[in-house]
Amino acid sequence: MDASEEIKAPLLSYEKVRISHGNYTVIDGVTFTIDSGDFVFLTGSTGTGKSSIMRTIYGDMKISDGKASVLGYNLREIKKKQIPELRRQLGIIFQDYKLLGNKTVRQNLYFCLKATGQKDRKKADERIDEILSAVALEGKDDKLPSELSGGEQQRAAIARAIINKPKIILADEPTGNLDFTSAMNITSLLKRLSDEGTAVIMSTHSSEIINNFKARTYLCKDHSFEEITSPCVPSESDNQTEDRKEDQ
Repeated sequence: MDASEEIKAPLLSYEKVRISHGNYTVIDGVTFTIDSGDFVFLTGSTGTGKSSIMRTIYGDMKISDGKASVLGYNLREIKKKQIPELRRQLGIIFQDYKLLGNKTVRQNLYFCLKATGQKDRKKADERIDEILSAVALEGKDDKLPSELSGGEQQRAAIARAIINKPKIILADEPTGNLDFTSAMNITSLLKRLSDEGTAVIMSTHSSEIINNFKARTYLCKDHSFEEITSPCVPSESDNQTEDRKEDQ
């Protein structure tokens, strides 16, 4: 190999990972890698391990077996004091938004910047304005979360997740509480962020979303993990729609 060549490690690498609760295996055989700019779906029914995989990535749950590294951290050996360092390089988006209800959108974003050491209020406001524009929330900065629609709250949650320029965004069922149009808009925003270079891992049970955004897709089912291609396995809501059609 030429001395000038560099071996670029993936941002995330899982190899034959098993995740357990006590003696119960949640999911086994989790093998995948993530590089900058990747957009990846995790799909499957509720309780099949999608959220558990996410939790291991940000250090909220330990892996039971296999090899796993995220942003240079070995998840089998990571120390408790290193977990905040890891999380500062991740953007985490939840289904239930987790915004601070007593703070405005701008205050929510400033809180995140301040927590990571940004003390210059002018620079903070400039960054906040930039992010609010990116997620189409201009003019909403003085609103409390309760004054926003569900789609707007989720966009505020995305703004919070990307405010510190994370290398990987973890979006755990971010569209689960949204109508179809809002869900498509949120997924489009996440896809655009990946096109700009941020890796995105999004869990969803919606085959409609997966089929509208062609991306690498992994299915969690029966304690196993496998890569699938479109069309994906129908979601529970899709099955109910088909049942209704057959009854007509």
